[in-house]
Amino acid sequence: MKSNGPDIAILGIGTAVPPYRLEQEEASSKLTDALVESGHRQAARWAGKIFRNCGVETRYTCEPELLNRGDRCRYVAYSRPQEVPSTEERMEKFRIEAAQLGFEAGSLALKDSRISPGDITHLITVSCTGLFLPGLDAVLVQQLGLPADVERIPLTFLGCAAGMTALRLSRRMVEHLPQAKVLIVCVELCTLHIQHAADREALFGAAFFGDGASACVVGGAHSSERGMLALGRSRTVLFPESADEMIWKVGNYGFNLYLSPLIPQRIGEYVPPEVERLLEGGPAPEFWAIHPGGRGIIDTLQTIYGLSEEQTAASRKILRRYGNLSSATILFVLEAIRCSMETAETARKEGIALAFGPGLTAEIMQMAYVPPASRG
Repeated sequence: MKSNGPDIAILGIGTAVPPYRLEQEEASSKLTDALVESGHRQAARWAGKIFRNCGVETRYTCEPELLNRGDRCRYVAYSRPQEVPSTEERMEKFRIEAAQLGFEAGSLALKDSRISPGDITHLITVSCTGLFLPGLDAVLVQQLGLPADVERIPLTFLGCAAGMTALRLSRRMVEHLPQAKVLIVCVELCTLHIQHAADREALFGAAFFGDGASACVVGGAHSSERGMLALGRSRTVLFPESADEMIWKVGNYGFNLYLSPLIPQRIGEYVPPEVERLLEGGPAPEFWAIHPGGRGIIDTLQTIYGLSEEQTAASRKILRRYGNLSSATILFVLEAIRCSMETAETARKEGIALAFGPGLTAEIMQMAYVPPASRG
C-alpha cells in the first residue's frame, strides 16, 4: 500500500448486537411450520433449503417476537395479514433500539481508540433499515457527549456498501484535515423487515439478515497498545446494467428487498478489473476483508483469486455467527481480522476490503495491518 505521509488509520473499533439470538435451525423450523399451516407447502420447501444453504448458524434480533412460534409471530402471519406490523410500528421500534445499539458500539470504539468524545470532530452515521428525525446522529451527539458543533454526516439508504463508503469519506476528511477525528457509527436492524410474503425473495431475506451495530474512530495513526488498520487508496464504482439486481423499497409492512441470484456472477465479472486499477500492478493483498453479503459472494471471490481458507475465514465467521448485518458488517469483519493478527503477533501486512450494495455498487479499499510495535 503506497503512502505519501503518516498513516490514516482505524484507531478503535466497537461492535454490539441485541440480546435476542436466532438459532438458524430453530428459526427455519418455525418459519416452515407457519408456511405449511397456511397452505404454502412449496414455499416451506424453498425456505428449508434456503436456510440450510446460506452459511448462517446464528443471528441476533432486536424484536423478541421473532423468537415466538411461527403461528404466534406477527411478522410471518401468513393467514392473518391484518396483524402484520406496519411500517410505522417497525420504524418506532427502530428509533428506540437503534439509539441503544449505536451508543453501545460508539462507546466501545471510543474506549478502544483512547480518543475522548470531546475530541471527535466529525460524526458519520450509517443505516438503511430505519429513518427518523431528529436522526441517529443528533441522538448520539447527546448520548456520547460529543461536541455540539461536531460535523454530522448521515448516510442513509445506501445499503450494504455504506460502511465502506463511510471509511472512504473519513479517510479523505483526515487527509485534508490532519487533526480531524472521525467517529463512524453503523446501525442496521434488518430483521424488522422480515415479510409475511411467501415468495423466494422474502424467504431469502428472512434467512440470513441479522441486527447489529458497529463503530470506529478514524484519524492519524499514533502510539497504541493495539494493532491498527491503516486506510489506503480506494475506488467506488457502479457496475453497468446492474441497477435491478438489488432493490430496497419502502412498503406498507416495512421495507421490501429483492436480491438477484446473479449478484455473485456480476461481482465475478466486474470486480477483478476494479481491483487491478486500485492495485496499479502492485503485489496481491495478503488479507481480504470481504463483506459477506452471502456465501456465494465469498465463494466467487475466493475462486477467482485463489484465496486460502484462512484469507476468507473472518468473512465466513461473521456470516456464520451474525448473518448479514448490511452496512455494519464490514467493521465486524475488520475487527475479527485485527484480533486474529494481534493474537498471532503478525508483522505489518497489506490487505484489501470490499463491500457491495445497490446499484450495483462496489466499494474497494487498500488497507494494512499495523502492529503495535510499529508505533513509538
